[in-house]
Amino acid sequence: MCDTMVARPGATKSGALIFAKNSDREANEAQYLMHVPRARHEKGATLRCTYVEIPQAAETHGVLLSRPFWMWGAEMGANEHGLVIGNEAVFAKIAPQKEAALIGMDLLRLGLERARDADEALDVITTLLKTYGQGGNCAHLGHFEYHNSFLIADAAGNAFVLETVGREWAAERVDRVRSISNTYTIGTKFDQASQGLLPQAIEQGFVQEGETFDFADAYANRARSAFATGMSRWCRTSSLLGRRNFHAPASLMGILRDQGAQAARDPNWRPDGIMGGAVCAHASWGPIRRFGQTTGSWVAELGPGRAVHWLTGTSSPDTSIFKPVFFGPGFEGAALPDFGPAPGDTYNPATLWWRHERLHRAVLEDYPARLNAFAGERDRLEASFLARVEALLARGGSAEEAGRLSREIWAEAAAAEDRWFERIRRMPKHPGRGGSLLYRMHWGKLARLARMPA
Repeated sequence: MCDTMVARPGATKSGALIFAKNSDREANEAQYLMHVPRARHEKGATLRCTYVEIPQAAETHGVLLSRPFWMWGAEMGANEHGLVIGNEAVFAKIAPQKEAALIGMDLLRLGLERARDADEALDVITTLLKTYGQGGNCAHLGHFEYHNSFLIADAAGNAFVLETVGREWAAERVDRVRSISNTYTIGTKFDQASQGLLPQAIEQGFVQEGETFDFADAYANRARSAFATGMSRWCRTSSLLGRRNFHAPASLMGILRDQGAQAARDPNWRPDGIMGGAVCAHASWGPIRRFGQTTGSWVAELGPGRAVHWLTGTSSPDTSIFKPVFFGPGFEGAALPDFGPAPGDTYNPATLWWRHERLHRAVLEDYPARLNAFAGERDRLEASFLARVEALLARGGSAEEAGRLSREIWAEAAAAEDRWFERIRRMPKHPGRGGSLLYRMHWGKLARLARMPA
C-alpha cells in the first residue's frame, strides 16, 4: 500500500511545490531508478506497456522514474518539465478488471512521457483510461488487481487528485496541502468528472437520482480500504501535513518515515503483527502486510530555480538516506548519479536496492536498538546534504555544479550505509527481540526466496 502527498507553494517555506510518496509493494519486489531521455518516434510506431500495446506518441518527454523491476510503468516519477505523479491502489464496490489492459503504473508513466504540466497529464491519463481501460495483475507474485488514484503536480504549483473506477473518474484541484492513500477521498467537491460517473452510480444503486452525489461514499469499498489501513493512513498523513503552516523537504521526509501514533508513544515499538497502518511500512505475516513494504521513497521540490528530487532508491526510509538528483527546469544537462544495474527479485549486491537490503533486514532483527545505532547519524548526514543543496540553490549554482554535488552526496551516502551495516553486524544478537515467531518465519521465507546471504 502507498501514501502520496503534496504541499503547494503557499504552504512551503521556499515558495516551491513539494511532492512526496512512499511506494509500498512486496518485500522482494526491488525498484529501479531510471532515466529515459526525450525521444522522437516514427509515425505509426507502437509501444508495448506492461501487458498491452498502444500507439506511440510522436514525441515523449525525458523522465526520471522509480519502477518495480518487472513492469513497464512506474510507481512515481517526474519529467523534464517539472511534472510529478504518484499513484495509489483504491478499492471500489465495483470489482477491478482482471483482463489485461493498462495498469495504473503504466498510466502514470504515460502521463509523464506525454504531458508537460498537471492539466495536460490529467487529460492524457483520463483519455487513455477511456480508450483502453485499466486492468490486469499488478502483483509481483500472486494476483492483485485494483482501481487507481493519482496525485498529479507541477513546477508551476498546480496539483490535482484524480480518482478512478474502471473507466470513470473524478478530479479535484488541490487547495493548499493534500494526501491520498489506499482509499477514495473525493467527496461532493470535485472540479471535473467523466460523463458516465454519476449515471453508473445511479444504475448500480449507489445513489438515487436527485440526491447529493458523494463520489467516495457512493463508490468506496470501505471494508476493503479499512483492511488495507487506507483510511487510517490518509487521516494520519492529513493530520501530519496540517501540523505545520509551511513545509520543507525535511518535513515531508519526516512524514514518510512516520511509524504511526502507537510507535510515537512506544520507544520499544517494532514492525510486527497482522495489520499495519504506518506511513513507513514494513512487511509482515498478515495478508495485507505482504503488500505493505515501503520499497522506494521520493520527495521533490519544484519551482523557480528549484528542481530537486530527494530519492532513496531503496526500501524503508527509516533505514535509508534521501539523496538529491537535479532534474527539471533550470538544471538541463545536470549529470545524474550512477544508479547502478537494474535489480531483480534475488539478492545482488551490485545493485543499489539489494545492497541496502543487507542493512534493512539486519535492523529488523532487533529493530529499536539497531535503528537507534545509526538514526542520529543518518539525520545529521541528511541535514548536511539539505544544507549543501540549499547553499547551491541560493547562489544560483550551475547545472554542472549541481550534477557534481549530487554525485558526491550519493557516494557519501553509500559509504555511510556500508559503515552502518558493519556497525550493526558487530552488535550482539538478543533472542526474543526479532519479533514474533510468525514475523521471523515470514522474513526467513523472504530471505530464502531472495537467496539472501546468511
